[in-house]
Amino acid sequence: MTVNTPLCFRGKKILAPMVRVGTLPMRLLALDYGADIVYCEELIDIKMLQCKRVINEVLETVDFVAPNERIVFRTCEREREHVVFQMGSADAERALAVAKLVESDVAGIDINMGCPKEYSTKVEDTVNLVKRIEKTGIAAIAVHGRKKEERPQHPVHCDVIKAISEAVSIPVIANGGSHDFIKEYADIETFQKATAASSVMVARAAMWNPSIFRKEGFCPLKDVMQDYIKYAVRYDNHYTNTKYCLCQMLREQLETTQGKKLHAAQTTQEICEVFEMGDFYEEATAIFEAKKTSLETKMQDEDDQMEDPDVIKMAVRFDKREYPPQITPKMYLLEWCRKEKHPQPVYETVQRPLDRLFCSVVTVAEQKYRSTLWDKSKKLAEQAAAIVCLRTLGVPEGKLCEGENHLINKRKRGDQECLISRDHGEDLAEPSHKKANFIEETSDMNVPKMPR
Repeated sequence: MTVNTPLCFRGKKILAPMVRVGTLPMRLLALDYGADIVYCEELIDIKMLQCKRVINEVLETVDFVAPNERIVFRTCEREREHVVFQMGSADAERALAVAKLVESDVAGIDINMGCPKEYSTKVEDTVNLVKRIEKTGIAAIAVHGRKKEERPQHPVHCDVIKAISEAVSIPVIANGGSHDFIKEYADIETFQKATAASSVMVARAAMWNPSIFRKEGFCPLKDVMQDYIKYAVRYDNHYTNTKYCLCQMLREQLETTQGKKLHAAQTTQEICEVFEMGDFYEEATAIFEAKKTSLETKMQDEDDQMEDPDVIKMAVRFDKREYPPQITPKMYLLEWCRKEKHPQPVYETVQRPLDRLFCSVVTVAEQKYRSTLWDKSKKLAEQAAAIVCLRTLGVPEGKLCEGENHLINKRKRGDQECLISRDHGEDLAEPSHKKANFIEETSDMNVPKMPR
């Protein structure tokens, strides 16, 4: 494990990495109850390298967003000095790249390295492996005291963790004690003494009730779940993840009326209603919408102040339902530029961090055009910019309401030429020059000329 700040791993109570559990709401709740360090769920290096780091000004978070807009990892300032990012990796270069991607937003970086070797009677192989790892310069090592084929219901091997603790000088974090040892806060210290470890990592006991980290004892489960929901709403946690974590807390109560309602919930709002928090959800949503509107207004004002006065703007969007299949304003603009012997249009597209919407500026004959409306994709933004240019020039843009479409006719003529060639036995793969000539062919479109 490498760290970005001097994070101490001695005498600490730690939330263990747990798939689908260790997301931001659970990590923050664990910190509230007394955890010193919190781990995120294991995230695979390849998936992280596809992500883009985005500052979310509405939620005040740092988001790592996948190409499909899914949030892979979300963190915030509250946990900045306490969160450890755990990755799964089998490639040193990828692992380093991920570490560099997240290093400014986390307190430590952990590599999940499950040992494939079975324990021997005196565990020499395991201890030797840990000693080799220690020499790489890591700050600490966490040991889950079970063999690869053992499940959580199997007893934890405290003797193995103890042997490792006594063999190395770096802090050893003991994990795996929820089944045999950790039933309440005092048991965390008992497990630490049994393993001679520097710190203890808690997984399932914290998943069932994160107030296990509270010195004063457990909080009522109802209060814990409501506190969790508040964080889930505050940080826009996906409802499926929120629902999963709450189900882990309810456990044997899942067959109660409340448990069945939770199981049936399909939105965050419905989850809130199950726990009599409907008013909280509405208030929180209203606050976020107001904040989002305020930030959008501020950004628009800043855009207006910084706006290039030479850019021609209109409030337009591209709606593909208004155009024939496979015909777009970009195609019409390109055709017009070729006819007028201008360079082809150049599109410059930017994405706004606040809502991840796109805006594109198209340059045609040294004049810039753009829509004042932001779109959900780069392609839509570019089509909108093309529309602004075409409408400014008074050039048809290919809409169905404009009547006969010369590009459609052109394609039909091309199809007919191909059929004629095929009937005469010509090899369609050979005459590439015919295709090029067809593309460059001038149209019969009556359009104004731009001064050059």
